[in-house]
Amino acid sequence: MKPIRIGLLGLGVVGGGVWTVLAQNGDEITRRAGRRVEVAAVAVRDVAKARALVGDAVTVTNDGMALALDPDIDIIVELMGGDTLARDCILAAIDQGKHIVTANKALLAVHGNEIFAAAQARGVMVAFEAAVAGGIPIIKAIREGLTANRIQWVAGIINGTTNFILSEMRQRGLPFAEVLAEAQRLGYAEADPTFDIEGVDAAHKLTLLASLAFGIPVQFDKATTEGLPGLASEDILHAARLGYRIKLLGITRRRPDGIELRVHPTLVPEDCLLANVEGAMNAVLVRGDVVGLSMYYGQGAGALPTASAVVADLVDVARLQMADPEHRVPHLAFQPDAMVDIPILPMAEVRSSFYLRLRVDDRPGVLADLARILSGAGISVGSMFQQPHGDRQADIIFLTHEAREGDVDTALQAMQAQPFVRSDVTRLRVENLS
Repeated sequence: MKPIRIGLLGLGVVGGGVWTVLAQNGDEITRRAGRRVEVAAVAVRDVAKARALVGDAVTVTNDGMALALDPDIDIIVELMGGDTLARDCILAAIDQGKHIVTANKALLAVHGNEIFAAAQARGVMVAFEAAVAGGIPIIKAIREGLTANRIQWVAGIINGTTNFILSEMRQRGLPFAEVLAEAQRLGYAEADPTFDIEGVDAAHKLTLLASLAFGIPVQFDKATTEGLPGLASEDILHAARLGYRIKLLGITRRRPDGIELRVHPTLVPEDCLLANVEGAMNAVLVRGDVVGLSMYYGQGAGALPTASAVVADLVDVARLQMADPEHRVPHLAFQPDAMVDIPILPMAEVRSSFYLRLRVDDRPGVLADLARILSGAGISVGSMFQQPHGDRQADIIFLTHEAREGDVDTALQAMQAQPFVRSDVTRLRVENLS
């Protein structure tokens, strides 16, 4: 049987990993796919550099659209990133009847509805396992392995850079800026780390997981995103004193009135599985009504782990290429005509427990006044402690029971207006994930 010919858009870290994996494990991949998978052409910016890697047997060009339109290429593997040229090339390839494999979470989070609709109309597949959590097969787990379940929530550490930073801050007691600089030196963080540390990268991934879990359209623009800048080392210490660790989590949860879709630093109990995921590793917890709680853990980035997911998608496409398009696994787990537009809840309507820290004058009556403000907003305090700070001031830390975020916002505004409050109120959410 003739081999499947792929066009590789991008030969950077992940693209180079795909080339390596196909060369290293080609025979094993053929045994699994039933056909040999070979790179026919590569589109890159630096043609000479790519030629040195792939040799003369592969076409090398700087024109990605040429690969999308080439009738001799069966599958386009998009690994160049961005959401402009990548989108144009993918849509052109779909129009030509080519299947797509991509690791581009930003592209799918922003343009996924358009791309999946085009693929459905043309009868081709868009595979994107590598777009979320690198080498962890979380897309396949939710889309296929958990199809018997009504999924209740998904929560995960889905950005290795921020998990490395938080792990180092906790273990070494270093401030955020210092650990970020180290992460950049080690190659965990980009020169411009904004997408990572502000939670945007995690929100791209969470958007896709929410669509797969609940059968809703891709809605990145409705995700709430809060990052790490401003997180103080003292909050990590206080969290530990309360029996928690702080992780940047992506959380999506089904509620009676809508879907939560949020990324933010979160206190999780130190005996929770996610609390013990350290360094640059990723992990995702899924709660299904039938299976209960399951966890998926591994390397969420890097050349070979991500290439592993890309090649797995290639094998899936090779196996299913000739299958009736109406009987393939749907792109987003649910049949296209069964997708529902459940509203994404605004953060004011989200309910969780909260960690609150503020600096106040250390004098009688302050604690009672603060407790009265919380009670007046309908917020119950679970625990509290006070940390002397000198100059007749103290830090007060509250851990609340579950409350509506809008009510907490009202209470924080009232607290901030008190003459004895000497700092901005720090507010972090708490999730028990049980």
